[in-house]
Amino acid sequence: MKNLLLIVAASAALVACQKETVVQGSNEPVVAEAPKVVLPPSITATKTYRCKDNSLVNIDWLSDNLSANFRAEKESTPVRLTAAAAGAPMTAEGYSLTGDAKAAAITITRPGKDAQSCKA
Repeated sequence: MKNLLLIVAASAALVACQKETVVQGSNEPVVAEAPKVVLPPSITATKTYRCKDNSLVNIDWLSDNLSANFRAEKESTPVRLTAAAAGAPMTAEGYSLTGDAKAAAITITRPGKDAQSCKA
């Protein structure tokens, strides 16, 4: 009888020691199934241009060579202009930009204004 009590006590002690939680399935996504992360393009150049109407525009040229950020004033919210292919005009609703970071002049069209040339 003592042996039986000893076996039951030892079994209970072993079960109590094994309180580890074993996770058989997980809701966490598997790394191989996660979508590839694409970082946004970085700014390669920031230039201020003086236009024919004597206004200033600020352009942040981006590293993908397909987009630029346009600001009518240095501290205003930028408008993202994008092109379908490198060298094509970059556009957004009502905007069009022709040129690149290396060009001495650009052509910009803004909502409600005609196209005009601007020099760096």
